[in-house]
Amino acid sequence: MLRVWAFVSLLGLAYSATQGVTVKTQWNGGFSGTFTIVSTATVHGWKAHLVCDSPINSLEIWTADIVSHNADKTEYVVVNKPWDADIPSGGSLDVDIVGRTPGMDSAPNCRCFIEGQGGGSGTQTQAPTQAPATSAPSGGTGTQAPSGGSGTHTSTGGHETVTSGASCGSAKSTKYNYGQALGLSILFYDAQRSGKMPANNPIPWRHDSAMNDHGDGGVDLTGGWYDAGDHVKFNLPMAFSAHVLAYGLNRWKDGYEAANQLQNMYDMLRTPLDYFMKCWRPQSQEYYAQVGNGAIDHAVWGRPEDMNMARPAYKCTASNGGCSDVEGITAAALASASMAFKSKDPSYSHNLLTAAKSLYDFANTHKGIYNKGPISDATSYYGSTGYKDELCVAAMQLYKATKLPKYLADAKANFEGDGAAWALSWDDEHVMCELLLYEETKEAKYKTLVDSFVKSYMPGGSVHQTPCGLAWRDMWGSLRYSGNAAFIALAAAEDGIGGDDYKKWALSQINYILGDNNHHMSYEIGYGSNYPRQPHHRGSSCPNPPAGCGWNEFNNPGPSPQLLKGALVGGPGQNDEYSDSRKDYTKNEVTCDYNAGFQSSLAALTSMAKRGCLPDSPPAKC
Repeated sequence: MLRVWAFVSLLGLAYSATQGVTVKTQWNGGFSGTFTIVSTATVHGWKAHLVCDSPINSLEIWTADIVSHNADKTEYVVVNKPWDADIPSGGSLDVDIVGRTPGMDSAPNCRCFIEGQGGGSGTQTQAPTQAPATSAPSGGTGTQAPSGGSGTHTSTGGHETVTSGASCGSAKSTKYNYGQALGLSILFYDAQRSGKMPANNPIPWRHDSAMNDHGDGGVDLTGGWYDAGDHVKFNLPMAFSAHVLAYGLNRWKDGYEAANQLQNMYDMLRTPLDYFMKCWRPQSQEYYAQVGNGAIDHAVWGRPEDMNMARPAYKCTASNGGCSDVEGITAAALASASMAFKSKDPSYSHNLLTAAKSLYDFANTHKGIYNKGPISDATSYYGSTGYKDELCVAAMQLYKATKLPKYLADAKANFEGDGAAWALSWDDEHVMCELLLYEETKEAKYKTLVDSFVKSYMPGGSVHQTPCGLAWRDMWGSLRYSGNAAFIALAAAEDGIGGDDYKKWALSQINYILGDNNHHMSYEIGYGSNYPRQPHHRGSSCPNPPAGCGWNEFNNPGPSPQLLKGALVGGPGQNDEYSDSRKDYTKNEVTCDYNAGFQSSLAALTSMAKRGCLPDSPPAKC
């Protein structure tokens, strides 16, 4: 294995690295590994240099940001994520990396040092050591980046009382056709289906796939959504997405009706719900939270229908460590959806709620973080930082569905309330917990935190604003964060928080996505005439069979042969810069969770326009 040793100091604070970078897997054309920074004194912010003896064509890091590289790509400069800036004395930080080295069959020799030690590039005195690495299949592709952390922003503001679902006047026209964008987003989720495709499949280039997905003893695990451009089924972001979408359906059902998409929405949402009920096995007290191995899956480029790699299934049991985060948000999705289907399909609704109750009990009894217990493979892709926020959201949705006081008591017990949330994301449900608590209790402390969160994303708040007006939280899925914050703002506005100011700000974010930007393009594929043509997505990059599909299709400089309708790409950089390139997975990855808050925002805007409750769109800044 490859080790990159770092003996470093920053601003006079001593560090030592006892592990360095360990290559976990390597293959013809790439490698994956981890380097660990261990501090001997508290540090606030760090910058690392990774120097190698041969080029790394592209480097992927999820727990830090790459800020620059030299011309021949033998040196990369990496800085901390905002939530990983502080390392306490005696603490450590693991930084996972994946390097692409076309034409090389082994990992390069590298060394790492932290700025502040002195000497500059190439001055590290400790030599790296090389040992055999484990093998992996050839190829590779990018993956979804994690998010997380929390801020400490607090503020209050004026509010107006608006009853969700109430009419404010006559219907009004809108700058963009939010109903059309809503229908397209549903099609994206249809394109992500795994398993048996339904008879009414609207995606002509998608067919049955992963029909052999199974757990121990042949447990049927077919179905669900593929996570992104890859083909792993990660339940944490899948359940987060299903919950946000189910909440939006419950809240703005009339928006789906106005867009003539209600039946399509019900059909689309059943896919993850049916899958979750396969994953949770109450009789044996086991929950399957992932199907597919990240490294093995990402080493292949091709159609989901053609997959033949191993697809292991990972489960949580009472004895192998808690998985309260992923189980909690799955229970929340099931409980919220039980309300969405209550009049549509009472029997199905009953089954969803029954599963939600027992899964919540299991998550609440056997507490733990899923990737620090039985599912370590998820760490590099969707590593979780806690579970109280997910348990709070689950308890609140069960309270909404049952009105049993014990669930409200549980939610309050798991409420953390330590400042405005960093984001709404698959790893940060704090503001969702606060919103749901406020909706049921009307207590000021929850209202203040929701208000603080939205204001942190508005101009004058702590979140960076691009020149053209996007609230830019992070380079990975920048549009995901603004879309999710817009969703919270719209729900809050109808809960009596923020009023038209929140609605106008949410409009500015959704309108930016659909065309109010410096490129005058839609970042949702298929909306309008100017939109991305090269999403980082395997299936859409493949021509129709019997033509093959592999790395040549990844490297194809032209548009993808299949139009991935409705997919929201990752989005622009902090200065509105964007390039449409399949190889740029940072800006062009597509994932289930990218579309979730965006789609529920579209449902909200369609509903508000129908009810005459939507203010005029603010002018575009570009």
